[in-house]
Amino acid sequence: MSTVMKKEEAHKIIDLMPPKATWDDLMHEIYVREAIERGLADSNAGRTRDVQEVRTKYGLPE
Repeated sequence: MSTVMKKEEAHKIIDLMPPKATWDDLMHEIYVREAIERGLADSNAGRTRDVQEVRTKYGLPE
């Protein structure tokens, strides 16, 4: 489920990176951006879980 990328947004990411950034740095920034956008889309669509439900599922303490 990829979202459409706007070239302007890609340019902004690159422009904000330090001069010695690597391809791996760029890929990381793109990955993080996409993960955030997916999370926001899920939240806006109501695809969320209660914290207690997740803790119970994975046996985590309250």
